[in-house]
Amino acid sequence: MSQEILVAAEQAVKAYGWAARDSSGILSPFHFIRRTIGSNDISMKILYCGICHSDLHLAKDEMGLTIYPIVPGHEIVGQVTKVGSNVTRFQVGDIAGVGCMVGSCRSCDNCIQDLENYCPKIVWTYNKHHEDGSRTFGGYSDKLVVDQHFAVRIPDNLSLQGTAPMLCAGITVYSPMRYFGLMEAGKHLGVVGLGGLGHMAVKFAKAVGAKVTVISTSPNKKKEAMEQLGVDEFLISHDQEQLQAAMGTMDGIIDTVSAPHPLLSLTEMLKTNGKLILVGAPVQPPELPVFPLMLGRKLIAGSAIGGMKETQEMIDFAAKHNITADVEVIPMDYVNTALERVAKADIKYRFVIDVANTLNSPY
Repeated sequence: MSQEILVAAEQAVKAYGWAARDSSGILSPFHFIRRTIGSNDISMKILYCGICHSDLHLAKDEMGLTIYPIVPGHEIVGQVTKVGSNVTRFQVGDIAGVGCMVGSCRSCDNCIQDLENYCPKIVWTYNKHHEDGSRTFGGYSDKLVVDQHFAVRIPDNLSLQGTAPMLCAGITVYSPMRYFGLMEAGKHLGVVGLGGLGHMAVKFAKAVGAKVTVISTSPNKKKEAMEQLGVDEFLISHDQEQLQAAMGTMDGIIDTVSAPHPLLSLTEMLKTNGKLILVGAPVQPPELPVFPLMLGRKLIAGSAIGGMKETQEMIDFAAKHNITADVEVIPMDYVNTALERVAKADIKYRFVIDVANTLNSPY
């Protein structure tokens, strides 16, 4: 064996996690190798990892994109254990967060504008390949190696388990709310779906003094939404009388629902120049109601996570306003049951895996 291969083998990072191996989506223990730590990289001991609905989609290959075996997880909080020679943003012992991406070209127009999330060569945190050809594996595991640019610093006052989901759910709603001018006092924001994304949108909007109306299929969520989250109004999406009364009242709507649903009633609730922002990513495309858009100069737009600069801004905003996700912390061996519950929307509001205390890594 050559000296180069021996050195590479010594530098390889042995890792352990849970992976799905086929479209059943069932996860089980899995040994794998993380890429070699480079001069701009940090190595992290993963402490917590949130469970996103897209983890379920990809574990079951519902989008036809999955590369098996797959280790899901892109809502990661961990402690820095090693730093490369060029790392300046982190020191050993720091708490860092990693979201949906771990790489981009760093030179295209999007990257130059701090919009790495729209880079054509984006490297997702799992189910992709690094430039060196090695696989990316997610946060349902004990360790992570990541370029410092794609990690954010976690302020000391935030609970770590509550912070993990913000690396996906939080930035997914924060970015479009900021960009489309909906995070402003006096604005009226509609939030469709009160799940992992929806409850974060409510918290961000209330922190800036916006009026918030939740639009939901679940009447049983009304009391908690209004009493604990401070929601101003709560509409049942199949109650035509309530929807009729809300027509033309909202400056914008964040639609977080990932299941197929009609958009017509949502566009009718928008004021003139209102904006309907889709972030829920249903597998089946919705029908587009053209005439309500034309008659009110309304906009339907999409948004996907946020760039690294904006993600750090979101975390700092959350720290300033003491905002974290409401979570149910689970052990690693509960993950398959948790994914089944995600499919049934049986969660309030995000599962977070206690990786450090329950994975029982051999490394």
